[in-house]
Amino acid sequence: MPLTLGAVVLNTTPQAATFWQQALAYTPSPTNPDFLLPPPTAPTTRLHLDTTDQTHLDLWPTPGSTAHTETARLLALGATRAPWTYPTNPDFTVLQAPDGTHFCIIG
Repeated sequence: MPLTLGAVVLNTTPQAATFWQQALAYTPSPTNPDFLLPPPTAPTTRLHLDTTDQTHLDLWPTPGSTAHTETARLLALGATRAPWTYPTNPDFTVLQAPDGTHFCIIG
């Protein structure tokens, strides 16, 4: 399995962020409270609550793979590079699935 779901990023309000935190019994990460961590017995995918970003999936390469390799593989499968204004030294690539859904390859 070359990729794992790294985070689900939701463009949300502070009130909705509180709802999701309580609904899922997730707790804020001590290093970044925008990331909610699942209970210890839950799978490790985090929920990223953000008031400025659009809803998308972040996909992280699994050990033994790289962001470059996975970007190339997904482009070959039909993804396209999304028009995006990147910050300096980004750690992600924004792609679009064939249906237009945006997602990021992180790394």
